[in-house]
Amino acid sequence: MNEKRDQLEQRDTELQAKAAEPNITSDLDTYRATMKTLSEIEQVVSKYRELKSVRKRIADAREMLRSDDEMRELAELELAELEPKEPLLEQEIRLLLQPKDPNDEKNVFVEIRAGTGGDEASLFAAEVMRMYIRYAESKRWKVDITDANYSAVNGIKDATLQIDGNKVYSRLKFESGVHRVQRVPQTETQGRIHTSAITVAVLPEVEDIDIQINEKDLRIDTFCSSGPGGQSVNTTYSAVRMTHLPTGVVVSCQDEKSQIKNRQKALRVLKARLYDIERLKREAELSATRKGMIGSGDRSEKIRTYNFPQDRVTDHRIGLAVHNLPDVMNGSLDVIIEPLIAHFQAEKLREAVEAK
Repeated sequence: MNEKRDQLEQRDTELQAKAAEPNITSDLDTYRATMKTLSEIEQVVSKYRELKSVRKRIADAREMLRSDDEMRELAELELAELEPKEPLLEQEIRLLLQPKDPNDEKNVFVEIRAGTGGDEASLFAAEVMRMYIRYAESKRWKVDITDANYSAVNGIKDATLQIDGNKVYSRLKFESGVHRVQRVPQTETQGRIHTSAITVAVLPEVEDIDIQINEKDLRIDTFCSSGPGGQSVNTTYSAVRMTHLPTGVVVSCQDEKSQIKNRQKALRVLKARLYDIERLKREAELSATRKGMIGSGDRSEKIRTYNFPQDRVTDHRIGLAVHNLPDVMNGSLDVIIEPLIAHFQAEKLREAVEAK
């Protein structure tokens, strides 16, 4: 372990020197590659240097404790402060050195579908879509609604968001699953609390090298766009419905006025869905018992309940209860996402330790 850390530290020193060379920016590809590698290792190198500093100060304090009675009290205070830091830094570095999810850096498609609950489910689906849009805006990510089918009560039956930004998948990957809402619907006259559900699927965007699609396996239909406003709505056949014949997966896109742009976007969503199908298939093959189901984003699982009468959001995977529901629905999701990331990182580390 220490050998690997030393190698990373040496690599960081070499790259820092390279980045400081006067002519580095003349070769943009080399410059970008250098800075990218530096950004990938800087966190673990920084923690390792902090750990080495703490260890040296601990050794100095212990030496002072043995050799200088006058400085004993100061040495004891120093040790009391430093000794708890060492195992915490060790754990942080172990986490940072764990293999990263190759999809963490990718942009995503978020698919939201109304489930059980009729009109109330479609209304909640629209609210959850807004919640993710507001969260993305708080992170300065770019959001597009690539497709949406609206219900008669201004809710959504299903919708797809395209979210581009920095490490989007790493933040949203644990959102996949069944989201349940408990509240009194607007149409309820007797004040009874109803339970409805929607599903969320977070799919990493894939490159052409990740998955190939044969043109002959596609059926492409065009139709008039539908939805709120716009001069081109219901006048031109710009919307696209794309069907992957071998799997039966269907994707629609209608947010652009150009049919060509809608075809391009639909193909990107289709690739993401097919990639996700293959990913889940591989996971099932690797683990028949599905030990990792809690973090796999399995669609059949109820992951979260939004209880409006009690002003509470509960994430069932980690037993987390958060109050101030209006803030959460307005996009303040880090109070849930941060504990989820910490939990699954700890699980990953525990599994790695047990496997040794």
